[in-house]
Amino acid sequence: MRIIHLLPGAGGGFYCENCIRDAVFLRQLYKLGHDAVALPMYLPAGAEHRDISKGPMFFGGVNVFLQQKFNFFRKTPRWLDSLLDSPKLLSKLAVNAKMTSARQLGETTLSMLQGMDGKQFKELERLLEWLILPGNKPDVVILSNALLLGLARPIREKLGCAVVSFLQDEDGFIDGLGNPWSQRVWGLMRQCAAHVDLFIAVSRYYQSFMAKKLALAPSKIQCLYLGLNLDDYEPVSNFPEIPTIGYLARMCVDNGLDILIEAVHILAGDERLQNIRVNICGGKTCDDEALLGRLQSQIRLWKLQNQIVFIDDFSVQSRSDFLRSISVMCVPFRKPAAYGLCVLEAMASGVGFVQPAAGVFPEYAQLSDAGMLYEPNSPERLAETLKPLLLDRQKMREQGLHGRRAMEQYFNLLTAGRQCAEMLEGVIRK
Repeated sequence: MRIIHLLPGAGGGFYCENCIRDAVFLRQLYKLGHDAVALPMYLPAGAEHRDISKGPMFFGGVNVFLQQKFNFFRKTPRWLDSLLDSPKLLSKLAVNAKMTSARQLGETTLSMLQGMDGKQFKELERLLEWLILPGNKPDVVILSNALLLGLARPIREKLGCAVVSFLQDEDGFIDGLGNPWSQRVWGLMRQCAAHVDLFIAVSRYYQSFMAKKLALAPSKIQCLYLGLNLDDYEPVSNFPEIPTIGYLARMCVDNGLDILIEAVHILAGDERLQNIRVNICGGKTCDDEALLGRLQSQIRLWKLQNQIVFIDDFSVQSRSDFLRSISVMCVPFRKPAAYGLCVLEAMASGVGFVQPAAGVFPEYAQLSDAGMLYEPNSPERLAETLKPLLLDRQKMREQGLHGRRAMEQYFNLLTAGRQCAEMLEGVIRK
């Protein structure tokens, strides 16, 4: 089976769960004997895709932006577009550029969903021309997320192949656009959904949520826990002597880093936990600098600077070291999350979790018995939930053992890869 996977790049500036998920998934399909190729979009693929078969990049971020803003760039020759698609240029912009306004993001999102009627039609034509070449033509095209649904109809009409879309946390981005943009985006996505053969949600929570949002028939959406390659994770043998909380995510408001630090300030008021440590890893963008500046001031005010460690490197090896350095994982997402790669990586390493009682996390807790849940967005409730756990090393060890067993049973990548391949073969045969 020849599989083309269209996936937006994140530029390598932060721990991107979608990017890592896509890379792990594609690598497994290749191991199962399928011809799986990644086509990066917007930004170059990150280091997690280094050993994966890749085609050229399409819809370079600079070209997408300029074509959205100026008619001139919708008619420029390919040689000029190629200069603007320079990986060095795009990578630099990914690290240093701030996000555009909600209106600009909303207009561009709508344009991408309009397919050939959108302002990036030239980019879409180039993609279709590449896909239809004899050596490139796929049996199925996978869209990394539903924000790419505008590509589904042109691909099906031009190539006659099946189109499948993953679903993971699109709602946070769309609702963050604000009205009227979010309403218009949801409406257009429902229209585009008719041209997709199958949607694959990463959790049962999100399967139910997106089935309603996109008005999908039950037969059009399935749930698949994509899992991890457990050979890549060595279970922790000894937890640190000092209770240590791990935060593995982009350091931003939506991921609740400020909630965690306030909870730690509360916990440090108990003399039994006055030496509590927090290891924070996951990267950032320019948009996160203001938050991090405020938090650094607060950390100094609360005299926690010797207990809170920021780790810049979130490469595979660094994450492995990080996971062996913590007692429990905690990323206090402000909004219900469809997926929690940080929690899966923790459980694979024999580490339990404390997460908000929302989104996918009640699902993970029920399947694994490796985690505790708290009332979302409350530093006080988070501190209350963490305290008895951090004071009980045996409980933390038990949670870790449960987590590793759950990964073997429910989140095994080999099983997930085979299940996904069966789903793809099913839509190809239709």
